[in-house]
Amino acid sequence: MTRFILDTGIAGLYLDRKRGVFERAAAEVARGNRVGIAAPVLAELAYRAEGSPFRDRNVLRLRQALDVWKLWLVDTATAFEYGRIAFELKNIGRPIGQNDIMIAAVALALGNTTVVTMDGDLAAVPGLTVENWAEAV
Repeated sequence: MTRFILDTGIAGLYLDRKRGVFERAAAEVARGNRVGIAAPVLAELAYRAEGSPFRDRNVLRLRQALDVWKLWLVDTATAFEYGRIAFELKNIGRPIGQNDIMIAAVALALGNTTVVTMDGDLAAVPGLTVENWAEAV
């Protein structure tokens, strides 16, 4: 079983059922894989929903997705992985956002996990497997 952690942008496409992301996620679940988000992604999506002109609809969509998605939380192993990644990226001169580091840390701490993103920053994390499920526009 492979775990797929959706980054915020890809999770937004899933919620909006755009660019094939929802269908790809459903296909992975049908194959017996897990699809979900890390806690920082939930926080970012909740923030986006709160600021949306369609707040109620977007909060409802997010809550409904949580019935399907696995939610991976931050634990001790993740916190140590975060420290390692952040330090390594600093040393190679390639800092990225804190939420992206946390998403990568969750993925690496879990093992056998792919981060699904359109963000090139996550590809800079050594050892992290990254895919983009968004169909070209």
